[in-house]
Amino acid sequence: MAINDETTALDKLNRALDSGAFQQVRFTLNNSLRPAEAAHLLEQSPPKEREILWNLIHPDNEGKILQYLADDIQSDILSRMDTDRVLAITETLDTDDVADVLQQLPERVTRELLKIMDQQNRERLEVVLAYPEDTAGGLMNTDTVTIRPDITVETVLRYIRRHNEIPEMTDSLFVVSRRKESYIGILPLTKLLVSDPNITVREIMNTDIEPIPAEMPDDEVASLFAKHDLVSAPVVDTKGKLLGRITIDDVVDVIREDADHSMMSMAGLDDDEDTFAPLMKTTRRRAVWLGINLITALTASAVIGVFQETINKVVALAVLMPIVASMGGIAGSQTLTLMIRGQALGHVERSNAGWLLNRELLVGGLNGILWALVVSAVSIYWFEDTTIGLVIGLAIIINLIAGALAGTVLPLALKSWGIDPALAGSVLLTTITDVVGFFAFLGLATYFYG
Repeated sequence: MAINDETTALDKLNRALDSGAFQQVRFTLNNSLRPAEAAHLLEQSPPKEREILWNLIHPDNEGKILQYLADDIQSDILSRMDTDRVLAITETLDTDDVADVLQQLPERVTRELLKIMDQQNRERLEVVLAYPEDTAGGLMNTDTVTIRPDITVETVLRYIRRHNEIPEMTDSLFVVSRRKESYIGILPLTKLLVSDPNITVREIMNTDIEPIPAEMPDDEVASLFAKHDLVSAPVVDTKGKLLGRITIDDVVDVIREDADHSMMSMAGLDDDEDTFAPLMKTTRRRAVWLGINLITALTASAVIGVFQETINKVVALAVLMPIVASMGGIAGSQTLTLMIRGQALGHVERSNAGWLLNRELLVGGLNGILWALVVSAVSIYWFEDTTIGLVIGLAIIINLIAGALAGTVLPLALKSWGIDPALAGSVLLTTITDVVGFFAFLGLATYFYG
């Protein structure tokens, strides 16, 4: 469905709700829209309308739609359900999606649900829940088709026919040992279908595909899928036992969530924040980062206060100060963004960090000289004062180099300390470029003007 079609559908649903045509809305949600489209419409709706829409969704479709909702909305909906209803929803979902749902629930409710699940589903789910959700183990689906290396192709085909269906996104069967269920290799379906029925799996299986350790972070998993054009991949424990598989649809979700996380974190927001979250909830979340920003602003103001006498003597300094801070901030943000993107793609490592630092310092220096000449000329013409042009020119050079240095070093340092660079980097960078810019500009002015 195109974006315009979704907008039209939402308008139609809103008009139908306003007119009380609930039967029409129910039919549209349950029959005319795919689950992802229905979820998108729910996310586009304010809380009251969203609650009405959710109550019109047929129970058979709740699980299908729930898995596509943002965590905040998912958690809100689940919090208003009883245990039996949540259990009914989980029965329609894959293991990895059930794990995602349970992680939105209080631990007490999760334990209760695990108790009343059948043994097979509970054991599968406990395998996934044993790993953090941002690892391969937390991302995997335990629903796999496994075969032995010593059976024939004909036996495999009979096995598949007997089961009528295979799990979604299955492009390969996993070959495991008979006793320990250890991963050996894969048998692509394309090769299975064209091979001689009398040869064994061992003769045609592919042993070049390396399994993914269950502890591997999900961003590294996404990088592997992108690098090797994978559709699915096996996941193993530390002993090499096959635990499950990761499919491309899960990896796409990881890539989208990482992109949302980086964008929202730079503004100090949660990546799963509901666009239509309640007033007080939104206010509390944003107040934290506004408070942090106030601290950084007060720090910069304190630096300005040290040079108050100089500013009183030379009024032009107050006019030109924002230029120095802004130029350094923009230069630093460019470097910071480049570094965070490089880290996300796995391009930036300790081995090449030195080269990047030298390059960014040279870029900062060259741009500093270029724009120092421009701003100096404008300042001299504006205020008819050669000294003010010299002061602001030197300050811009210093601050652009400082911005390049901070933009390069901060992401590396924050990552080594276990802090998300996208979350804290921009706040720290702004503080550094403001403080260095004001200190350099006003310090030089104090020196030259006495």
